[in-house]
Amino acid sequence: MKIVVGLGNPGLKYRRTRHNLGFMVVDALAEQREAKWRRGRLKCLHAETQLGKEQVLLVKPLTYMNLSGDSVGGVVRYYQCPLEDMLVVFDEVQLELGRLRLRPSGSAGGHNGMESVIKHLGSEEFARLRLGVGSPPEWMDMMSYVLGVFPRADLKTVQDMIARAVLAVETWVYHGVAETMNRFNVS
Repeated sequence: MKIVVGLGNPGLKYRRTRHNLGFMVVDALAEQREAKWRRGRLKCLHAETQLGKEQVLLVKPLTYMNLSGDSVGGVVRYYQCPLEDMLVVFDEVQLELGRLRLRPSGSAGGHNGMESVIKHLGSEEFARLRLGVGSPPEWMDMMSYVLGVFPRADLKTVQDMIARAVLAVETWVYHGVAETMNRFNVS
């Protein structure tokens, strides 16, 4: 089994914000695969699907971004998932809008959701797909920026990025980290 976690915040208030790109990607994959979301005992929504021969569990933590690790740690322990079989998808202000970056491991890079996941797993050794949202303008604080919605002018780029991220997740499931990095870290 592979686990794909999309980071975000639950609730309509946050639905279309930059910080919810992880949710948007797993939602798009679930919709494409006609997978049904269910409320889990592990403080999350989850949906199961099949990609080729691989069973895939899609996860959306309901603990809010900064406490994502509480849910993710519980899911990993419950399913006894080796960390090399988990991918976390999240927004990244260090990348320009529309860019994707897959890494096999690494630090949280200042992302509070990832800091929580790393803390609860006790390891940085799991794959992560970072989705570029760009950095805030000088006059805007970081929290207002990531909790803000995308401007209308950016929506086409965001939709294209989500579609490419879904392909990257599928490639990761089928071919692993190295092949996915080769295909998607260039754009």
